[in-house]
Amino acid sequence: MAYNAVKMADWQIAEEAEKNMPAPEQWREKLGLEKDEILPMGRLCKLDFLKIINRLKDKPDGKYIEVTAITPTPLGEGKTTTSMGLLEGMGKRGKNVGGCIRQPSGGPTMNIKGTAAGGGNSLLIPMTEFSMGLTGDINDIMNAHNLALVALTARMQHERNYNDEQLDRLTGMQRLDIDPTRVEMGWIMDFCAQALRNIIIGLGGRMDGFTMQSKFGIAVSSELMAILAIVRDLADLRERLNDITVAFAKQGNVVTTRDLEVGNAMTAWMRNTINPTLGCTVEYQPCMVHAGPFANIAVGQSSIIGDRVGLKLFDYHVTESGFGADIGFEKFWNVKCRYSGLTPHVSVLTSTIRALKMHGGGPKVVAGLPLPEEYQKEDLKLLEKGLPNMIHHINTVKKSGISPVVCVNAFHTDTKDEIAMVRKAAEEAGARCAVSTHWADGGDGALELADSVAEAAEESHQFKFLYPLEMKLRDRVETIAKEVYGADGVSWTPDAEAKAKMLESDSKYDDYTTMMVKTHLSLTHDPALKGVPSGWTLPIRDVLIFSGAKFLCPCAGTISLMPGTSSNPAFRKVDVDVKTGKVTGLF
Repeated sequence: MAYNAVKMADWQIAEEAEKNMPAPEQWREKLGLEKDEILPMGRLCKLDFLKIINRLKDKPDGKYIEVTAITPTPLGEGKTTTSMGLLEGMGKRGKNVGGCIRQPSGGPTMNIKGTAAGGGNSLLIPMTEFSMGLTGDINDIMNAHNLALVALTARMQHERNYNDEQLDRLTGMQRLDIDPTRVEMGWIMDFCAQALRNIIIGLGGRMDGFTMQSKFGIAVSSELMAILAIVRDLADLRERLNDITVAFAKQGNVVTTRDLEVGNAMTAWMRNTINPTLGCTVEYQPCMVHAGPFANIAVGQSSIIGDRVGLKLFDYHVTESGFGADIGFEKFWNVKCRYSGLTPHVSVLTSTIRALKMHGGGPKVVAGLPLPEEYQKEDLKLLEKGLPNMIHHINTVKKSGISPVVCVNAFHTDTKDEIAMVRKAAEEAGARCAVSTHWADGGDGALELADSVAEAAEESHQFKFLYPLEMKLRDRVETIAKEVYGADGVSWTPDAEAKAKMLESDSKYDDYTTMMVKTHLSLTHDPALKGVPSGWTLPIRDVLIFSGAKFLCPCAGTISLMPGTSSNPAFRKVDVDVKTGKVTGLF
């Protein structure tokens, strides 16, 4: 049944749907799992991916479906809602379908965006657990990440306080001679805390740490979250956690977590994160949760592990990429697929008429404020001017060889003529187009989308990467900037170019993938530039080194790894019913 999404808040829909949510033992029977392949955790459960993969290793993979979007408004355009709706629609068609989406961050949940569980009748449950920590993966990542900083700062203090002989006698450690001005890692927490972006630590006496400048990022921007998204097993996780670049020594050599002898302990903290958590839609299609969001400053993909499991368990497996196709899909295409070796069949491009109107020159959209009137009434001229943004993203997907399906995530304010205009533009650009009312109607509203995706999945395709791995870093960035963003070229600050040249000259970085860091609110580096800007250059100010994940991360514009909390944050509306213990106010 579909709930009244207009009258009921998301948390109320979730509360009703959760009354009949399958228990772990029911999921085991429904998915055909062995008893030891499911790991109950209260009313939730994790899946023992290695046991499942080993048992089903000879079973052919199902169809691989990726969900991305046009350049969004600050409100988001409903990729997770569309992912849930697609699962529900294909379920209504009798398909064996499942998916894997990303674990939401507490930062946006308690800030402006709210939960990343979808919405209305296209919602993932249990919503409260999903929105507030689930089975603890992000908390484990925070502990493991911050342990590396504890190891670093304690080592710096002890090396300052003791000479070489004392250091060896008291600690059994050799001097690393860490340069306090070249510490790569900062601390993390899972909130939007702009006051912690730049800090001074170690104030006090000689036993109170090493005084130096430091920083905080949001938890899901951690390299450890990126590593979780791409690892193949626990051994791979431990190896990568030991290879993380924490700082540089004064002599210029890299100081890693292995040098600090902390990588194995970090793995112990993260041992439980390796297995995906199982949730479901409000219509009870299975959907795993694994890895994290923030594709503008991280990999922003649900995990390779989740996709490997889903492709064995389901005939159709849906995975999700963060933000627009210029960021999330580009990283799925050239990073995730390169690591996984998996070949996708379809990419769903989530689109909304309100976002296309914004790209056509509509009023500024501000999260937390009412949507301007122009987005709630028909305006074909404004819509037509915004269509190039959608077409640009269609063309980006087509460059990979994947079949694109445009999903018009429909709102009740969208008119028949507006929808017809979007459909015509999408089809003329070489994409299928489906209108979906999954938010209001659940699976019944996503039947056209389900049919279009199933049809596209049967097409033959020639998947290809945008660039070869042998291409040098600066040439890769130039290629991405021109082919995906539409830039005329790239400019580098002197420091960023010097760093890039150093990385290009060292053969150990030759097989590192390129993980761009850029705003999600524009094809450019400037979030204020909407539509498909022309005549611009992408500025690169730094290159982050994620040596555990084997990512080189060129940073464009002024984007921060620690977002800020707004003047009207969502936490003001969140409460607990003291009689039942149920959380209210999540959206």
